[in-house]
Amino acid sequence: MSLPAVIIPVFNALPLLRACLDSLARHSPHARIVAIDDASSDPGVRSLLEAWAGAAAPREYRVNDRNRGFVYTANRGMREWAGDVVLLNADTVVTPGWLELLANCLDSDPDIATATPWSNNAEIVSLPRFCVAGPVPDDPDVVALAIRAGRPPVYPEIPTAVGFCMAISRAAIEAIGYFDEEAFGRGYGEENDFCLRAAAAGMRNVLCDNAYVAHHGGGSFAPLGLAPDKNSMHRLLGKHPGYAELIRNYIEQDPLSVRRAEVLADIQARAPGALEFAGQGGGY
Repeated sequence: MSLPAVIIPVFNALPLLRACLDSLARHSPHARIVAIDDASSDPGVRSLLEAWAGAAAPREYRVNDRNRGFVYTANRGMREWAGDVVLLNADTVVTPGWLELLANCLDSDPDIATATPWSNNAEIVSLPRFCVAGPVPDDPDVVALAIRAGRPPVYPEIPTAVGFCMAISRAAIEAIGYFDEEAFGRGYGEENDFCLRAAAAGMRNVLCDNAYVAHHGGGSFAPLGLAPDKNSMHRLLGKHPGYAELIRNYIEQDPLSVRRAEVLADIQARAPGALEFAGQGGGY
């Protein structure tokens, strides 16, 4: 099994980027990781990436000639690698075995286009509560190990990947191309469009239900105003008129409810208290 390359689009958010890179050093020391700085205004980002890349191989970093947005930056990384990739937000914290588990998921079925792990803050694949963003656990590794030691994965299908950590098969890229830079410009909606195009081509988007990656949320590209808005949705619905109904039906039916309950039971059995925020309310 060959591991996917990890592509990290970066814009500012230096403390979160440092935490992300530190977690990768602990849990994926031999993976090919490429951080692409989208012309950050914080000079500390360049200094950090230079030191990080020089400390060990095969770490690499790139710098865009000007600020181009998430979609261009992600596509740049995907075009530079001939195999599977994982697009990883710079405000994430990876956990033991995360990359191997995503690779196993992609390898399990040639029709899988994308795979997304569980997270505390990941919309339809959020734990402990469906579509409710929770805080990063005090020890994400403990949560991840409890999930991994539980029931075997079933890789349930989901309507779209969640972009915080999105494994993409090279077969999917070859079949449908890259993110649509013309339609989605600086970001938001591109991963949904990609997944819907993959589904239309007969491929599947799945949850890698034995992997977990923590996600702070909104830490990197948010300062540029790159947040979901009406224009983002209009662009997406212009290409996929049935998307809103697809997601509405999925949320109403919540087909992951049984699997989510099993995973939460596994966490409680092996790491009681690891998700102490489970009972709290909630609202690139």
